[in-house]
Amino acid sequence: MSSSRKRIWIKLSGYSAVATPLVAFAFILSAIALAPRFSWTNNALSDLGVMTWPTDIIFNTGLIISGILSILFATGLYFSFNKGVVGRSGATIFLFCAVALTTIGVFSENMKPMHIYASVAFFGLFPIAMFVLTASYFRLGKPRRAFFTLAVALFAALVWGLDFLFKYAPSVAIPETLSALAASLWTVVIGFSLTRSGK
Repeated sequence: MSSSRKRIWIKLSGYSAVATPLVAFAFILSAIALAPRFSWTNNALSDLGVMTWPTDIIFNTGLIISGILSILFATGLYFSFNKGVVGRSGATIFLFCAVALTTIGVFSENMKPMHIYASVAFFGLFPIAMFVLTASYFRLGKPRRAFFTLAVALFAALVWGLDFLFKYAPSVAIPETLSALAASLWTVVIGFSLTRSGK
Protein backbone atom coordinates (compact mmCIF):
# COMPACT_ATOMS: atom_id res chain seq x y z
CA MET A 1 0.00 0.00 0.00
CA SER A 2 1.38 3.40 -0.97
CA SER A 3 1.96 6.02 1.72
CA SER A 4 -0.84 8.24 0.40
CA ARG A 5 -3.37 5.39 0.36
CA LYS A 6 -2.22 4.33 3.80
CA ARG A 7 -2.77 7.85 5.11
CA ILE A 8 -6.28 7.94 3.63
CA TRP A 9 -7.07 4.55 5.15
CA ILE A 10 -5.83 5.69 8.56
CA LYS A 11 -8.05 8.77 8.43
CA LEU A 12 -11.07 6.71 7.34
CA SER A 13 -10.39 4.31 10.21
CA GLY A 14 -10.47 7.29 12.55
CA TYR A 15 -13.98 8.15 11.38
CA SER A 16 -14.96 4.53 11.96
CA ALA A 17 -13.62 4.83 15.51
CA VAL A 18 -15.67 7.95 16.22
CA ALA A 19 -18.79 6.27 14.84
CA THR A 20 -18.32 3.04 16.81
CA PRO A 21 -19.64 4.11 20.26
CA LEU A 22 -22.42 6.17 18.66
CA VAL A 23 -23.67 3.08 16.86
CA ALA A 24 -23.11 0.75 19.80
CA PHE A 25 -24.94 2.82 22.42
CA ALA A 26 -27.71 3.87 20.02
CA PHE A 27 -28.55 0.20 19.46
CA ILE A 28 -28.04 -0.80 23.11
CA LEU A 29 -30.21 2.01 24.47
CA SER A 30 -32.87 1.27 21.84
CA ALA A 31 -32.87 -2.37 22.92
CA ILE A 32 -33.18 -1.38 26.57
CA ALA A 33 -36.08 0.97 25.74
CA LEU A 34 -37.92 -1.97 24.14
CA ALA A 35 -37.20 -4.33 27.03
CA PRO A 36 -39.22 -3.24 30.09
CA ARG A 37 -38.12 -6.32 32.03
CA PHE A 38 -34.44 -5.48 31.65
CA SER A 39 -32.91 -4.50 34.99
CA TRP A 40 -29.50 -2.90 35.63
CA THR A 41 -29.33 -4.77 38.93
CA ASN A 42 -30.49 -8.20 37.75
CA ASN A 43 -29.27 -8.58 34.17
CA ALA A 44 -26.21 -8.63 31.97
CA LEU A 45 -26.28 -6.52 28.83
CA SER A 46 -26.09 -9.72 26.82
CA ASP A 47 -29.49 -10.72 28.20
CA LEU A 48 -30.87 -8.20 25.71
CA GLY A 49 -29.60 -10.43 22.93
CA VAL A 50 -31.92 -13.28 23.88
CA MET A 51 -35.05 -11.35 24.77
CA THR A 52 -38.11 -11.18 22.51
CA TRP A 53 -38.12 -9.63 19.04
CA PRO A 54 -37.12 -6.92 18.14
CA THR A 55 -34.95 -6.37 21.22
CA ASP A 56 -32.67 -9.30 20.42
CA ILE A 57 -32.18 -8.29 16.77
CA ILE A 58 -31.45 -4.67 17.66
CA PHE A 59 -28.92 -5.53 20.36
CA ASN A 60 -27.02 -8.20 18.42
CA THR A 61 -27.01 -6.17 15.20
CA GLY A 62 -25.62 -3.18 17.05
CA LEU A 63 -22.75 -5.22 18.43
CA ILE A 64 -21.92 -6.70 15.04
CA ILE A 65 -21.91 -3.32 13.29
CA SER A 66 -19.88 -1.62 16.02
CA GLY A 67 -17.50 -4.59 16.03
CA ILE A 68 -16.92 -4.26 12.29
CA LEU A 69 -16.30 -0.53 12.69
CA SER A 70 -13.81 -1.33 15.46
CA ILE A 71 -12.02 -3.79 13.18
CA LEU A 72 -11.64 -1.05 10.57
CA PHE A 73 -10.31 1.28 13.26
CA ALA A 74 -7.85 -1.36 14.47
CA THR A 75 -6.37 -1.77 10.99
CA GLY A 76 -5.84 1.96 10.65
CA LEU A 77 -4.36 2.09 14.13
CA TYR A 78 -1.95 -0.67 13.10
CA PHE A 79 -0.77 1.25 10.04
CA SER A 80 -0.42 4.46 12.05
CA PHE A 81 2.50 2.98 13.95
CA ASN A 82 4.48 2.45 10.72
CA LYS A 83 7.08 -0.16 11.70
CA GLY A 84 6.83 0.23 15.48
CA VAL A 85 6.71 -3.32 16.83
CA VAL A 86 5.23 -2.42 20.22
CA GLY A 87 2.54 -0.18 18.76
CA ARG A 88 1.60 -2.69 16.10
CA SER A 89 1.47 -5.43 18.74
CA GLY A 90 -0.97 -3.33 20.79
CA ALA A 91 -3.04 -2.60 17.69
CA THR A 92 -3.14 -6.32 16.87
CA ILE A 93 -4.41 -7.15 20.35
CA PHE A 94 -7.01 -4.43 19.93
CA LEU A 95 -7.98 -6.03 16.61
CA PHE A 96 -8.66 -9.33 18.39
CA CYS A 97 -10.71 -7.35 20.92
CA ALA A 98 -12.76 -5.88 18.06
CA VAL A 99 -13.30 -9.32 16.54
CA ALA A 100 -14.48 -10.52 19.96
CA LEU A 101 -16.99 -7.66 20.11
CA THR A 102 -18.38 -8.75 16.75
CA THR A 103 -18.69 -12.37 17.83
CA ILE A 104 -20.57 -11.38 21.00
CA GLY A 105 -23.34 -10.29 18.65
CA VAL A 106 -22.96 -13.32 16.38
CA PHE A 107 -23.00 -15.82 19.24
CA SER A 108 -25.82 -14.58 21.47
CA GLU A 109 -26.06 -15.54 25.12
CA ASN A 110 -27.94 -18.77 24.43
CA MET A 111 -25.05 -20.03 22.27
CA LYS A 112 -22.68 -21.23 24.97
CA PRO A 113 -19.75 -21.56 25.42
CA MET A 114 -18.89 -19.39 22.40
CA HIS A 115 -20.67 -16.35 23.83
CA ILE A 116 -18.78 -16.62 27.10
CA TYR A 117 -15.45 -16.95 25.29
CA ALA A 118 -16.23 -13.89 23.15
CA SER A 119 -17.28 -11.79 26.15
CA VAL A 120 -14.24 -12.70 28.22
CA ALA A 121 -11.98 -12.03 25.24
CA PHE A 122 -13.48 -8.59 24.64
CA PHE A 123 -13.38 -7.33 28.22
CA GLY A 124 -10.04 -9.04 28.94
CA LEU A 125 -8.13 -8.05 25.81
CA PHE A 126 -9.08 -4.38 25.89
CA PRO A 127 -7.03 -3.36 28.96
CA ILE A 128 -4.13 -5.54 27.77
CA ALA A 129 -4.13 -3.72 24.43
CA MET A 130 -4.21 -0.40 26.28
CA PHE A 131 -1.20 -1.28 28.44
CA VAL A 132 0.82 -2.28 25.37
CA LEU A 133 -0.21 0.86 23.50
CA THR A 134 0.72 2.95 26.54
CA ALA A 135 4.28 1.64 26.29
CA SER A 136 4.34 2.43 22.59
CA TYR A 137 3.14 6.01 23.07
CA PHE A 138 5.83 6.59 25.68
CA ARG A 139 8.46 5.21 23.28
CA LEU A 140 7.19 7.53 20.56
CA GLY A 141 7.45 10.58 22.81
CA LYS A 142 3.70 11.10 23.17
CA PRO A 143 3.30 11.35 26.97
CA ARG A 144 -0.18 12.90 26.96
CA ARG A 145 -1.56 10.12 24.80
CA ALA A 146 0.35 7.57 26.87
CA PHE A 147 -1.02 8.79 30.21
CA PHE A 148 -4.54 8.98 28.79
CA THR A 149 -4.30 5.41 27.48
CA LEU A 150 -2.83 4.24 30.78
CA ALA A 151 -5.69 5.83 32.74
CA VAL A 152 -8.24 4.08 30.50
CA ALA A 153 -6.38 0.77 30.89
CA LEU A 154 -6.32 1.04 34.68
CA PHE A 155 -9.98 2.00 34.84
CA ALA A 156 -11.06 -0.86 32.56
CA ALA A 157 -9.02 -3.32 34.61
CA LEU A 158 -10.19 -1.99 37.99
CA VAL A 159 -13.84 -2.14 36.97
CA TRP A 160 -13.61 -5.92 36.73
CA GLY A 161 -10.97 -6.43 39.41
CA LEU A 162 -12.99 -4.64 42.06
CA ASP A 163 -16.17 -6.40 41.02
CA PHE A 164 -14.41 -9.75 41.33
CA LEU A 165 -13.00 -8.91 44.77
CA PHE A 166 -15.86 -6.96 46.35
CA LYS A 167 -18.86 -7.56 44.07
CA TYR A 168 -19.81 -3.86 44.14
CA ALA A 169 -22.48 -4.40 41.48
CA PRO A 170 -25.41 -6.81 41.84
CA SER A 171 -25.13 -7.80 38.17
CA VAL A 172 -22.53 -7.55 35.40
CA ALA A 173 -24.49 -4.96 33.41
CA ILE A 174 -22.91 -2.15 35.46
CA PRO A 175 -19.23 -3.17 35.10
CA GLU A 176 -19.89 -4.05 31.45
CA THR A 177 -21.22 -0.55 30.83
CA LEU A 178 -18.41 1.17 32.74
CA SER A 179 -15.80 -0.79 30.82
CA ALA A 180 -17.56 -0.07 27.52
CA LEU A 181 -17.69 3.66 28.32
CA ALA A 182 -13.95 3.68 28.98
CA ALA A 183 -13.32 1.89 25.69
CA SER A 184 -15.64 4.32 23.91
CA LEU A 185 -13.87 7.38 25.30
CA TRP A 186 -10.46 6.09 24.21
CA THR A 187 -11.76 5.06 20.80
CA VAL A 188 -13.28 8.48 20.10
CA VAL A 189 -10.23 10.44 21.28
CA ILE A 190 -7.68 8.35 19.38
CA GLY A 191 -9.95 8.00 16.37
CA PHE A 192 -10.43 11.75 16.19
CA SER A 193 -6.66 12.25 16.30
CA LEU A 194 -6.28 9.85 13.35
CA THR A 195 -8.80 11.84 11.30
CA ARG A 196 -6.75 14.98 11.80
CA SER A 197 -3.18 13.77 11.58
CA GLY A 198 -3.35 10.35 10.00
CA LYS A 199 -0.94 9.03 12.63
